[in-house]
Amino acid sequence: MNKIEKLIAELCPNGVEWKKLGEVCDFQNGFAFKSNLFKDSGLPIIRITNINGKNVDLNDLKYFDPLDYKEDLEKFKINKGDILIAMSGATKIGYYDVEDIAYLNQRVGKFSPKKEILNNRFLYHFLNLNYQKIFSLYDGGTPPNLSSIQLMEKIFIPIPPLPIQEEIVKILDTFTALEAELEAALEAELEARRKQYEYYRNKLLTPVEHNGRWYLNGKEVEWKKLGEACELEYGYTDIAKKEGNVRFIRITDIDENGKLREIDPKYTELKEENKKYLLSKGDILVARTGATYGKTVLFNKDYEAVYASFLIRVKLNKTILSSYYWHFAQSNYYWKQAKKMVGGGAQPQFNANVLKNLQIPIPPLSEQERIVAILDKFDALVNDISQGLPAEIEARRKQYEYYRNKLLTFNKK
Repeated sequence: MNKIEKLIAELCPNGVEWKKLGEVCDFQNGFAFKSNLFKDSGLPIIRITNINGKNVDLNDLKYFDPLDYKEDLEKFKINKGDILIAMSGATKIGYYDVEDIAYLNQRVGKFSPKKEILNNRFLYHFLNLNYQKIFSLYDGGTPPNLSSIQLMEKIFIPIPPLPIQEEIVKILDTFTALEAELEAALEAELEARRKQYEYYRNKLLTPVEHNGRWYLNGKEVEWKKLGEACELEYGYTDIAKKEGNVRFIRITDIDENGKLREIDPKYTELKEENKKYLLSKGDILVARTGATYGKTVLFNKDYEAVYASFLIRVKLNKTILSSYYWHFAQSNYYWKQAKKMVGGGAQPQFNANVLKNLQIPIPPLSEQERIVAILDKFDALVNDISQGLPAEIEARRKQYEYYRNKLLTFNKK
């Protein structure tokens, strides 16, 4: 028999009492701070966007000056250990875990458990367990909103003796701490591998001049403008659809690492008019406008796809490997050129007339293959960690949820 089982047998052998949430804790709705009076410094305001389902996210904080308000704002203070809830949109619970005092904005609520009968971390874990039940209380508006009266009257919570609550909290907090430690460790490992990858990519792809000649890694290079080594073709104008018989690749489908996103793909119908936009393995696509200008992806998929009009297809000749060019297009040397070529316009344009003048150092094919082999290994390592990170975290989260469900299930008296 474990410690919790012993405590239950000793302190509540016949089950535990369940009470309305409003009987065991107080609740405070937020204050309607005026957005036109938000400051960049002062006293921090916790808005609905700062609640992330775990803790309270202190990024993108807004501030206020108390001299701007005549109201007494004392009851809207948030202290370390307070439990907050988003009262609009999706149900999100947040635990405020910092020393600095903050203030509740409208559409954010604060729970204040009665300490003599309810442990605040026990309440926190219970609320996270029951977020779907809480969401069922929301009205049908857009966005849906939660009534604090309904919340406090219709949600029932088990109230085991405090020693049992405290023991349950120790176990569940251990799981959440392990999850946080794992996430931090994996993020640090990923960041280290990314920096290592970037270092070698820039080292291998930055040409060096010696006696009027240019070299990459000791191999002499030939300089060519991109327009001399490829054909450039603009994409197809169409409306992206949820269904179709070919994928429709758009500018937003290129991620920050130059990879093709597979989340939420869009489609179109293949017709005679758009067959010429069908991609072949080894085609390069470049974003030509806006904040994502210059982002480059190598298409290496087995499915059929056409590409949208804000992309340029680069079909290289046999002097340049597509994979070599893709790695080059991620390097600092490439981006220095790209930024100079688009200038400082509000809407940067990296169109075909600009792109064709991009200078590329072209070593022998054998050296291109060597560079690609090295950088592909780094890319695969970073990709493996990137994909494995959410899977590892999800496994920990499921373990926590399993024990949370088990530990917070009680027989009623």
